[in-house]
Amino acid sequence: MQATDLKRYKDIAGLIFKYGRSDLFKNVGTEEFDFSEQDPDTAILAQNLAKDLESLGPTFIKIGQLLSTRAELFSPECLQELERLQDRIEPFSFAEVEQIVEGELGLRLSKGFLEFEAEPIAAASLGQVHRASLRDGRLVAVKVQRPGIRKQVFEDLNALERVAELIDHHTRLGAQYSFQEMLEEFRKTLIDELDYRREARNLTILKQNLHRFPLIVVPSPIDGYTTSCVLTMEYVEGKKITALGPLARIELNNEQLAEELFEAYLQQILVDGFFHADPHPGNVFLTRDQRLALLDLGMIGRIAPRMRENLVQLVLTISEGRGDEAAKTAMKIGRSIEDFDEEQFVRRVSTVVAEHHDLQLKDIQIGKTVLQIAYSAAETGLKIAPEFTMLGKTLINLDHIGRILDPDFEPNASIRRNTMELARQSVVDSFSPGKLLNSFIEVKHFLENLPVRVNKILDHIADNQLKLKVDAIDETELIAGLQKIANRITLGLIISALIIGAAMLMRVQTSFMILGYPGIAMLFFLVAGISGLFLVGNIFFHDR
Repeated sequence: MQATDLKRYKDIAGLIFKYGRSDLFKNVGTEEFDFSEQDPDTAILAQNLAKDLESLGPTFIKIGQLLSTRAELFSPECLQELERLQDRIEPFSFAEVEQIVEGELGLRLSKGFLEFEAEPIAAASLGQVHRASLRDGRLVAVKVQRPGIRKQVFEDLNALERVAELIDHHTRLGAQYSFQEMLEEFRKTLIDELDYRREARNLTILKQNLHRFPLIVVPSPIDGYTTSCVLTMEYVEGKKITALGPLARIELNNEQLAEELFEAYLQQILVDGFFHADPHPGNVFLTRDQRLALLDLGMIGRIAPRMRENLVQLVLTISEGRGDEAAKTAMKIGRSIEDFDEEQFVRRVSTVVAEHHDLQLKDIQIGKTVLQIAYSAAETGLKIAPEFTMLGKTLINLDHIGRILDPDFEPNASIRRNTMELARQSVVDSFSPGKLLNSFIEVKHFLENLPVRVNKILDHIADNQLKLKVDAIDETELIAGLQKIANRITLGLIISALIIGAAMLMRVQTSFMILGYPGIAMLFFLVAGISGLFLVGNIFFHDR
């Protein structure tokens, strides 16, 4: 291993062991790494977390954002720092932008665009955005991938693979959560985000899914101007909602905007199963016509139908203060690992939900409650799916955005109203023509095959040939075990008989003596002793 590679590995591994939950990294060390002197005070370490991740480069900024969805790995203080982690990367030169755009689109910048601003309007770890106008006058935003970023990401992922292997083989954390599997998930997410054609498809899908919300805007990608390294989309004129002043908010229809944004996000998560996975307030713009625009769809999340049903139940049980049922639903979403303490988990969740329910409606933060459940799961040995923590993060961001738009907005009341409506809509959608047709085809096949199957069963019954195959106990192994027990009992009885017989023969006088005792009695004792030692040894070494 080269010295530069070893340093990179140590930088990465040191960061993980420095900020990871200290109880999961006890007695860890190899000949390459030594982490025995780590400071366990995560409250202090968390203050420097974002800075350390940024020092490792763009790949780790993105991985830090992804890790903020894994409540089981880091302390709450570190997760808060990961949530606040933002890209603070210097933009690359316009000459490089021009070279990349022309090479990707296959035409000169002046031929493809009427105007193309040299100064980027935003710069991030994987790329930067420039404002431009097409030849037909349409304003567009052009997202250009950072030169050399793909190579750097793949090199960093290879370094992380080595560290993940170390963690899996030398820590309790690795044994429980498998860092290598987690890294594979991160690898797929990052590779998807490096392909701007996927982001273009995400924009199209989200725009279609949210078409019934007139106050929500999703920019459309521009066909013919998008490749894997260049994404051209409609330009949204507006401001980040975090940049709005008090006077600007007075003129807004605040309550309606907040309500529609909540409903739109809940539909993404609980009905569509396709949602914007990075919904921090900086990605929500207020347009000139006073609508809300959702930007940056590089990271999206997908939730399976069964998971969506469980999330609907969870949100409803939390909002209604039913702690025991919330814990049971969370256990359906998670997977118990070694030493899972179900009783403690239920008790903690019930306490969290009760505290949440005792607050006034306007003070309730259901997203915070979801994250507290995730922390409780991690501490009691329940492995929660990443989508669960993502739900908590999304709801926390929605709480924040809702209160920016309208300080009197009641997120929990909105969640109750919209979740019930979305659950009803989900049930209605399950009776769509396509699903009904599929069910009808299944019933048709069942009815067609039913007479033949019934005839076969009746024939077997009439011929006394009906058999039931039950996969229960291995009879061969059971008989072998019983035989083993019988042999042990028989040998024990023989040994006992030899000892009793030897004791009786001690009274019989004979010329054959051993150590001054009757020889036959001593031989019986010797055989009994050897047999007894053999039996004890066999039990000790072979029995379980």
